[in-house]
Amino acid sequence: MFLPGFDDHRHQISTPSADLSYVDISSRNVDPDRPALFVHGIGTSAYLWADAISELADLRRCIAIDLPVHGQSPGRPDQEMTIGSLADVLAEFCDGLDLGPLDLVANDTGGGIAQVFAARNPGRLASLTLTDCDTQDNTPPEAFLPSVELARSGAIVPAAPKLLADLEAARTTLYAPSFENPEALSLEMLQAFLQPLLGTPAAAEKFQALIAGLEPSDLRAAEPGLRSLDVPTLIVWGNADVFFDLKWANWLRDTIPGVREVVELEGAKLFFPFERAQEFAAAVRRHWETPPR
Repeated sequence: MFLPGFDDHRHQISTPSADLSYVDISSRNVDPDRPALFVHGIGTSAYLWADAISELADLRRCIAIDLPVHGQSPGRPDQEMTIGSLADVLAEFCDGLDLGPLDLVANDTGGGIAQVFAARNPGRLASLTLTDCDTQDNTPPEAFLPSVELARSGAIVPAAPKLLADLEAARTTLYAPSFENPEALSLEMLQAFLQPLLGTPAAAEKFQALIAGLEPSDLRAAEPGLRSLDVPTLIVWGNADVFFDLKWANWLRDTIPGVREVVELEGAKLFFPFERAQEFAAAVRRHWETPPR
């Protein structure tokens, strides 16, 4: 069954720069003023976090956003698709929902967005959890450069109908490098990831612009803020990721004063929060339940 009940908790909000869909889930006894915000990266959506949230909703009000053009968040015609502009979208989203200090959890490009958000808005954070993600100069990562070059040549938009028409091939070419077991990504879930990105020429143009525009300036600018960020921080990293080497987890450890622990997941790849949700959630639970120093 496809994520039973997850979309029953879906809401929409418009901010000055984006129209956003999000899922808001918690157990009845959870304090609504203790939110956790989950941020996905390129090519996924709030669905990435569904199983992890099911493990954590007894501790926090769990909010998973669909970034613009992903999931059920359509991109506006003038939507900016840079890491820095999407960090501003997160800030507007928090303003719109009146979210107090939050536990921020992020993966992939969402981790880069989260770093910029944290550097610009340290007072908004109660804690930070980063998984394999864009870091400092590793954006775009070398293994993703062929996709970036395709986007910069304008090749993604004309390829979109073919990718949607052959989901098996799309899983093999686009997503298999990010999974230990690509079959863990069902064709139904793959459709849910890809359709919003490629289903219309306008969406494909925005998705192409996001990939083509990947570059490190926003993350470089965030580094001074990260070096003074002392909120409790957890790093969870898959050591078999072809995009984000373990050295970047260590860079984050050595850069962010608040890092308490680096958890290395043996054999895990980029989308382990989806594929190994229980293991990931256990690390996050331990992080959230550990009292501040």
